[in-house]
Amino acid sequence: MTITLNGERFELENPMSVAALLTKLDLDPRRVAVEHNLNIMKRQTYPEILIGEGDTVEIVNFVGGG
Repeated sequence: MTITLNGERFELENPMSVAALLTKLDLDPRRVAVEHNLNIMKRQTYPEILIGEGDTVEIVNFVGGG
């Protein structure tokens, strides 16, 4: 199954939740913002929303510093 992840083609074995994708990518859900099919998602919906064939996902990772 092919999705677009941050502007690039990305292969998934099967549909998965946003939370599962973040785990697969080793990303901390507390430190990212996620847009799914042009909709900015609330963190509490990550486990509920399934990513499927042809979907577009943008993930922005927050980096601290000063």
